[in-house]
Amino acid sequence: MSKYVTAEEAIKVVKSNDRVYVQAAAAAPTILTKALADRASELRNVEVCHLHTEGPAPYANPELADSFHVNSFFIGANVRNTLSAGNGSYTPVFLSELPHLFRKKVLLIDVAFIHVSPPDKHGYCSLGVSVEATVAAIENAKTVIAQVNPQMPRTFGDGIIHVSEIDYLVEVDTPIYGYEMNSFTKEEEKIGEYVASLIEDRSTLQMGIGSIPNAALSKLKNHKDLGLHTEMFSDGVIDLIESDVINCNYKGTLRGRVLATFLIGSKRLYDFVNDNPFIEMKESSMVNDTARIRKNPKMVAINSAIEVDVTGQVCADSIGAKMYSGVGGQMDFIRGASLSDGGKAIIALPSITKRGESRIVPYLKQGAGVVSTRSHVQYIITENGIADLYGKTLKQRLNEMVRIAHPTHQESIERSYFEMLQ
Repeated sequence: MSKYVTAEEAIKVVKSNDRVYVQAAAAAPTILTKALADRASELRNVEVCHLHTEGPAPYANPELADSFHVNSFFIGANVRNTLSAGNGSYTPVFLSELPHLFRKKVLLIDVAFIHVSPPDKHGYCSLGVSVEATVAAIENAKTVIAQVNPQMPRTFGDGIIHVSEIDYLVEVDTPIYGYEMNSFTKEEEKIGEYVASLIEDRSTLQMGIGSIPNAALSKLKNHKDLGLHTEMFSDGVIDLIESDVINCNYKGTLRGRVLATFLIGSKRLYDFVNDNPFIEMKESSMVNDTARIRKNPKMVAINSAIEVDVTGQVCADSIGAKMYSGVGGQMDFIRGASLSDGGKAIIALPSITKRGESRIVPYLKQGAGVVSTRSHVQYIITENGIADLYGKTLKQRLNEMVRIAHPTHQESIERSYFEMLQ
């Protein structure tokens, strides 16, 4: 009997009260999730769990709340409405820990939806642009359904899956979700310059997607022998790899190879990583393991935040009590970089929001989550400078943080902080 079926036929395996894991980010198997949503009238209390996913998420429609409940391990824009609507929840978890939730049977998986390249002549498919916790989900799911796509890049590492591990195969031919690189503002460019000024030759980098990481990468063209050990990367690294700036020759973990757990970028990025042995895609329990991260000399972790208080507490997952994203891997890399020989832990963010509100604050909003504590962060960077908090007292930190705040907010931040202490 052939494993190749239509999406509608494959989805019939999902039953009421099942838990479904969906592969994350740009690899989100949206043909399968649409077919699942189309069965809403037949299903009740199906939990759909995943990290951030790209593309539509029709099962997150509050009108389908009786059929589906969304459990986010990192909240993307396509399901953010579910928390206030009541048809969604957030489970706080480090990205390094998520695979263990499945292997330890803390969360039992009934069905895994995955997105793979076609089987090769030996019967092996690739998870392509997103490995994260998907391997653990496959190992522990009762049923595995794969969306098989010739446009999925074939990547090396943990994401090589034999067709025998897959119960149903659904053929599709659709572009992989992605981002085009945007130009950065003068403020973002200045932040990128400050970040780049802290990066030494032979450093290993962790950075995410967005204008600030790309601005920093654009300032590294004259650096030498950089490494890349990162949760994810985007187009900004391609030119640096092709010009031998990033060659990974001095890494302590997986020397000579780029290490990541998922990717999001343009078609150029997906073409670049396709069948490229220089890129190793590993499970997040390995990539985000602090013990492995710290083995890289001069490990530099560059992350962002929603707001940072003047003592160095970093809120990166919520706006007040309202959840916005998630813990992700920030702490995994902040701690790993801090423990690395010559390592640096950096939080980089614009000093104000688009509405002109300060992101350097005297105290975090009520209910805000502390993703990285004041004891972990070393450097905070805005377009106004670098605050070096390592080994500083609270009073010294206040002075450092006020200095990098937007000039229109500096006086009020300092005044509010001291009024709070009265």
